[in-house]
Amino acid sequence: MTPPQRIARITGLLYLGVAIFGAFAFLYVKDLVRVPGDAAATAANLVAHAGLVRIGFVADLVQATLFLLVVLGFHRLLAPVHQHAARAMAAFVAVAVAIMCLNAVFQYGALRLATAPADYPDLGTAHRSLALLLLDLNLDGFLIAQIFFGLWLAPLGYLAYRSGMFPRALGVVLVVGCLGYLADTAVHFLAPGAGEAVSTALTAPAGIAEFWMVGYLLLRGVRRPAAA
Repeated sequence: MTPPQRIARITGLLYLGVAIFGAFAFLYVKDLVRVPGDAAATAANLVAHAGLVRIGFVADLVQATLFLLVVLGFHRLLAPVHQHAARAMAAFVAVAVAIMCLNAVFQYGALRLATAPADYPDLGTAHRSLALLLLDLNLDGFLIAQIFFGLWLAPLGYLAYRSGMFPRALGVVLVVGCLGYLADTAVHFLAPGAGEAVSTALTAPAGIAEFWMVGYLLLRGVRRPAAA
């Protein structure tokens, strides 16, 4: 196996890890415990599933770390195509990872409030509302990080398109996915009532492109090294 193929396969495995740990932490654990508008039910869920929430918190940090390793792999593969685009790609991911790691603190704070209210006696029963608020802020923080989830796909798509290492159609869909992520974040903050209704449609291109990329890396690797 040539060095580019080896890097591609390792990057694909790491990218798959991001998807698995991220889906568990965000789509499963957070959806399981957070009940929008119901602080009592949310607090009860946090208590009932405290161990799972802790695992989800760690999974969030793991996927953020893996994400950083993924962009390093792509940088190694694609930097010869265009140095500035590769640097921009890495910078966007670095910002996204920093936001995700800091944002996870809101989830952990909600867990502490729900499971150890005696540590905050001055709050009384308000600790439940505060726990829900922290989980709501955690969701908002994820949407802010999504700006950079989107932005990194633009240089990645451009590099994939120019390199000849991936199907050109994949590069195009990655750029479309960037625009979809940015639009989804804008809709959630500017028209929150419409956010849930259009979110799936807006983020679908990014999901398709990223799973396509993971599958291509794992099954095919790369077509050939990028030209200098």
